[in-house]
Amino acid sequence: MSKVEVKVFNMAGEETGKVKLSEELFGCEEINSAALHAVVRAYLLNQRQGTQSTKTRSEVSGGGIKPWRQKGTGRARQGSRRAPQWIHGGIALGPKPRCYRVKLNKKLRRTALISALSAKAASKEILVVDKLVAKEYKTKTMAAMLNALGVEKKALVVLPEMDAKLIKSFANIPGVKTTQANNINVYDILNCDKLIFAKSSLKVLEEVYTA
Repeated sequence: MSKVEVKVFNMAGEETGKVKLSEELFGCEEINSAALHAVVRAYLLNQRQGTQSTKTRSEVSGGGIKPWRQKGTGRARQGSRRAPQWIHGGIALGPKPRCYRVKLNKKLRRTALISALSAKAASKEILVVDKLVAKEYKTKTMAAMLNALGVEKKALVVLPEMDAKLIKSFANIPGVKTTQANNINVYDILNCDKLIFAKSSLKVLEEVYTA
């Protein structure tokens, strides 16, 4: 039986009961900081497009002949106007397109996820809402719910499944991000001040990550 227990609220901020979280996902006593660092670093690197590019001296235009003769002018010798020291010359050692992608094994990613969820549970930064419902696209309704729950800073709202109305309703609230339980990632968990679960999303989380 899980020792991790949190309160359950409704969208009006009223307590409606308690729920026991999965010991396997939220009850890790030793937080693996090395795994967290590796996974967050990989996530940030994988966001980079790697499309930055500068032109070398062989790619810029001009430079067909020497700007002036080698000797007798009193100036430094120059071989081409494409050289890096010239205006509109090539860039020396500039960035070129490259892939920053980092691959991590499944075991490490799972260890980091459990550590992140357990850290949030230990810090009492997890809120559970019995049911998240949006009958229409209404940011005001979601903002009122967050206010009732006492959420003032960054929050990650975890939904059991794709819900366009909920996602759009949360989208205009600064610092609030939504995700699905089967697609949650370590960076978003650590980057928020409050982790808000719809009660049904906890079941999805267990089904996906404790199998």
